Amino acid sequence: MSDVPVTRPQPAAPSKDDPTIGRLVADASRDLSSLVRQEINLAKSELSVSVKAGGLGIGLFAGAAFIGLLAIIMLSVAIAYFVHMTGLDLAWCFLIVFGLYLLIAALLGLIGVRKVKQVRAPERAIYQAQETKSILKRG
Repeated sequence: MSDVPVTRPQPAAPSKDDPTIGRLVADASRDLSSLVRQEINLAKSELSVSVKAGGLGIGLFAGAAFIGLLAIIMLSVAIAYFVHMTGLDLAWCFLIVFGLYLLIAALLGLIGVRKVKQVRAPERAIYQAQETKSILKRG
């Protein structure tokens, strides 16, 4: 082996132009704040476009529901006139259609009540949350 001394580069002494830690932290904080503001502005602009599209969609759904309601009314009148072809008085025909709609509404209501009664609390999830809470209190 040779006895050649190994020279390692020495770190340079800080110059007046090198930023201090405080300045670096301030710059990073300012840049982060600017980034967050820009992200918020981007989110606002995207949401405004989405809200406009959603509002238009809701309006179109409301229009479709109204036209559908009108169609049901016209269908009801047509059914009443078809029943009238059997020779019944027109008033009785409309009363029959009305009774048919009441029967359908009662049936849907009964099915709805049965489905609502099937709703139960998430017992396993509640039990698990209570277990987690008790474990965290012990720890």
